[in-house]
Amino acid sequence: VQLQASGGGLVQAGGSLRLSCAASGSIASINFMGWYRQAPGKQRDWVASISSGGSTGYADSVKGRFTISRDTAKNTVYLQMNSLKFEDTGVYYCKSFGLVEKWGQGTQVTVSS
Repeated sequence: VQLQASGGGLVQAGGSLRLSCAASGSIASINFMGWYRQAPGKQRDWVASISSGGSTGYADSVKGRFTISRDTAKNTVYLQMNSLKFEDTGVYYCKSFGLVEKWGQGTQVTVSS
């Protein structure tokens, strides 16, 4: 499995961004997809995840603001981020779970206050 994340950028507080994570390779082996983020000097934290059945989960800090979704035809998982806050700043990573766990490369999200 290979994962390609994109969609990061610089946005003002209160703004929105949509991240994408395109999967290729052994797609059928993927059970869950997740988004994580790492702020400068901090550990990498879970943000949201979606199962192959479409069940979703969110960290408390992003509930009501972020939405994870998927387009199975495009083998892509999205993270719609609304009402962004300064503390959402960080490098966002997607990760696949299945026979093999795989990280994508990060995409930088910077929220200016």
